[in-house]
Amino acid sequence: QYSFKEVFGTLVVQKQLFDVVAKPLVEDLIRGKNGLLFTYGVTGSGKTHTMTGSPGDGGLLPRCLDMIFNSIGPFQAKRFVFKLDDKNGVEVQCEVDALLERQKRDAMPIPKTPSGKRQIDPEFADMINVQDHCKVEEVDEDNVYSVFVSYIEIYNNYIYDLLEEAPFDPIKPKWNNCNTPVRNGDFIPPQSKMLREDQNHNMYVTGCTEVEVKSTEEAFEVFWRGQKKRRIANTQLNRESSRSHSVFIIKLAQAPLDADGDNVLQEKEQITLSQLSLVDLAGSERTNRTKAEGNRLREAGNINQSLMTLRTCIEVLRENQMYGTNKMVPYRDSKLTHLFKNYFDGEGKVRMIVCVNPKAEDYEESLQVMRFAEMTQEVEVARPVDRPLCGLTPGRRFRNQAFREELSRRLEMRGGPINGETEEQSVSETFLQNFPPLPSCELLDVNDDQTLPKLIEVLEKRHKLRQMLSEEFAKNVLAFKTMLQELDSSVVSKENYIQGKLSEKEKTIAGQKMELERLEKKTKTLEYKIEILEKTATIYEEDKRNLQQELESKSQKLQRQASDKRRLEARLQGMVAETTMKWEKECERRVAAKQLEMQNKLWVKDEKLKQLKAIVTEPRNEKPERPSRERDREKPVQRSVSPSPVPNPPPVRLRHRRSRSAGERWVDHKPPSNLPTETVMQPCVPHAITVAAASEKALAKCDKYMLTHQELASDGEIETKLIKGDVFKTRGGGQAVQFTEIETLKQESPTGRKRSSPSNPDPPEDASDSEWTDVETRCSVAVEMRAGSALGPGYQHHAQPK
Repeated sequence: QYSFKEVFGTLVVQKQLFDVVAKPLVEDLIRGKNGLLFTYGVTGSGKTHTMTGSPGDGGLLPRCLDMIFNSIGPFQAKRFVFKLDDKNGVEVQCEVDALLERQKRDAMPIPKTPSGKRQIDPEFADMINVQDHCKVEEVDEDNVYSVFVSYIEIYNNYIYDLLEEAPFDPIKPKWNNCNTPVRNGDFIPPQSKMLREDQNHNMYVTGCTEVEVKSTEEAFEVFWRGQKKRRIANTQLNRESSRSHSVFIIKLAQAPLDADGDNVLQEKEQITLSQLSLVDLAGSERTNRTKAEGNRLREAGNINQSLMTLRTCIEVLRENQMYGTNKMVPYRDSKLTHLFKNYFDGEGKVRMIVCVNPKAEDYEESLQVMRFAEMTQEVEVARPVDRPLCGLTPGRRFRNQAFREELSRRLEMRGGPINGETEEQSVSETFLQNFPPLPSCELLDVNDDQTLPKLIEVLEKRHKLRQMLSEEFAKNVLAFKTMLQELDSSVVSKENYIQGKLSEKEKTIAGQKMELERLEKKTKTLEYKIEILEKTATIYEEDKRNLQQELESKSQKLQRQASDKRRLEARLQGMVAETTMKWEKECERRVAAKQLEMQNKLWVKDEKLKQLKAIVTEPRNEKPERPSRERDREKPVQRSVSPSPVPNPPPVRLRHRRSRSAGERWVDHKPPSNLPTETVMQPCVPHAITVAAASEKALAKCDKYMLTHQELASDGEIETKLIKGDVFKTRGGGQAVQFTEIETLKQESPTGRKRSSPSNPDPPEDASDSEWTDVETRCSVAVEMRAGSALGPGYQHHAQPK
């Protein structure tokens, strides 16, 4: 579906189409504005019929001509008053030059311009017989108008004048076998015309024939004369297919009358030249349907190329208008678009009639035509044209006509026209009529003595009357001379007075001129100063804008730096606080761990010293007995308990030891430096995660921690310590370990001295050497204690030696 401003059906009449489409363009033409109307469509869709019409039903072109002449008919200027020049302009000739041009035209055997007295050609008489009498309202009646028409065609991208008189047939020229024109005097090849640009940047065809017409019949006769020369051909789609684009140009020149309302104002600035171009485009066609060959194929290619250029120009104009771009419109790619460049640039109104053939074969081509036509509606190029101001009183023409009618009426009342001879004759006749009539002068009898005395008497009366008239005339002449003298003296006195006044005025004018020159010089000086000040102000404003921009950029930079600084300070404060808290906790943990470790070491050493002291002070014949746990529990006070090396141990949070069956998970931390002991009894840690280095990820999964630590004992054996602790979460989201106990595992060599077996109850006395055991052997016990327990460091557990 496509939408247009107006859609006409197949049964629409030419008048309805003209009223909607062409009538506004004719009204703009008479008001001094340009217009362009062209028909567009597939070949055979009815473009030429829409523009020209048919017998009995004229098309748009004859109706436009009829409306123009119906509107300006009584206000047309005489022929050759307006004269077109060769530069797309118009001039006004005086009445004498126009009269000479008309006489020269009447003397020509075949006048170039048509005559209104010639009989209408019956071939097109029915096409211009329009009975509507359509006319433009409110035509400026104080202007005079002249209409000029020209007719051109654009064939194979060349422009030809269809009104040019040439002694050859341009439709079927005579060519020889070498494709060159025959060299004879009867044949002249058609000369293409050039496009030029006038001083108002409007395009026009140089050397084009422009004919002044005074009626619809004359104008259509000129059109029909050129229509016969237009190139048409028979194709598969159209019997009379237009092979060229035809352009019928109507130019309307108008100028105001002078103040008296008699003649045209002789000022070129007051002349308005408007133009209406009626274009009948050749139809777009596909060669596979028209079966075109040779010249027809070349013509079709040029037609389609020019229409494609028109479409491209419209698309670029639409894109520039909708998106604000400034792309160059390719007007020069085709003569058609180059000729109407000023219309598309805004020097007039453009209307397009899209002709569509309802045949099914033309469906796809008609869609392309309607798609392009719908797009052209979005391009607006119309601009108002300001007409020059005349500055004269309106209604001059009718006042002059009324004055002439009143003068002729009064002359008729007086008996005829008033000129010098007739006035003198009527005055003399009046005087003669006032004289006494002469009696009969015939003397029939010799003795007649009455005729002569009567004649003498009448003559004497006439003589006296003549003398009286002469005296009266002399008196009147004297009085008139006196009046003339008085008038001369008064005129002289007035002239003297006027001369004095004029001299005074001239002096005043000279003084005012000097004052004006001084003021002009002062004005120029002030303008120069103003210009300098404006430039200085512009420079300062530019500097001010630059400084403001620089200040704004620096202030924004400072704000960003301040915000970054505040953010960094906040971040650093947070980091400092977090780090301080972390290190405080770490220090506390390390101090507690170190204190616990040192206390344990002191307890172990103290216990060893006590055991060593007990061994040294024991009698040699007594066998050491292994105290049982029950005896130790019953008599804990039998052994001296050394005080704690740390006077005030830090309080340690008591943790409930959970049984191994509760499902506790251990972190078994075995450093890579540990050596395998190949011991039969290995520590078994259930649910353990064995790691080489303690990590927070492993600690987060477990609640118990065990560190395997190896060191070399005094006897050269490897001593293994299992340091145990509880894992708990810290406030900062990390993991901390609180050590609770230490297990010591040690190996001994069997080559050392051992005391005798306890199964021998009565050892011999000389077996003192066998009963003796070294200190390291007797001290190889595992000590297990808990920090802060009530048992104290003296509580011991004897373990089997490994």
